[in-house]
Order: sequence, then C-alpha cells, then structure tokens
Amino acid sequence: MSRAKGNIAEERATAFLIENGFSIVERNFYSRFGEIDIIASKNGVLHFVEVKSGEEYELAIQNITPTKLSRFTKTVFVYLKKKDLDVDFCIDVVIVTPQSIELLENITL
Repeated sequence: MSRAKGNIAEERATAFLIENGFSIVERNFYSRFGEIDIIASKNGVLHFVEVKSGEEYELAIQNITPTKLSRFTKTVFVYLKKKDLDVDFCIDVVIVTPQSIELLENITL
C-alpha cells in the first residue's frame, strides 16, 4: 500500500476514534522496533492503535501477523518507558476498508 493510502486510512481511523469518545494523545510514534500509528485515551486507559487498511476486511486483517504484533508490543513498552508511564493500556487495531471502519480492542496473540 502506498504511503498516501496509509495516511488516508490513518486520518479516517483518527476521526472514527474521536467520534467514539477517544482523545488522541499522539500519532506516529517511532522506535527501533516499529511504529505506533495512533495513541489514544478513553476512560483512563491508553490505547495503542495499529491501523490496517485494504479493499476488503479479510485482506486488511491478514496483515496483523505474530511478528508485527511482537514488534508493536515492543514499541508500546518503549513508549511507556520513554514517557515514564505506569498506566492501564491495551493494544487495538482499527480496520479501514472503503465500506467500513471497525475497532478491535485489546488484541492478543
């Protein structure tokens, strides 16, 4: 996917999260392990959000691999350490397709 399409998907995901009561804390946090697309907060919980997009839901969700999730989790812990945070958090995915946007909260392996 092109970076431009990725940016559009991230913008749609950000708007979706805001519409659903989330506050955006930060976007595009990088570590040597990878990137966190969106960091949001809701009800005292920090949500680390990976945005995946595709023409169809199944194609987008297939891009969440164990390796990707492992790198993402390492980046979450880098963020928490760098910001010296001890808070409740979860790892979420927002799936963006031309037809829909869906939030999958608290994903695990």
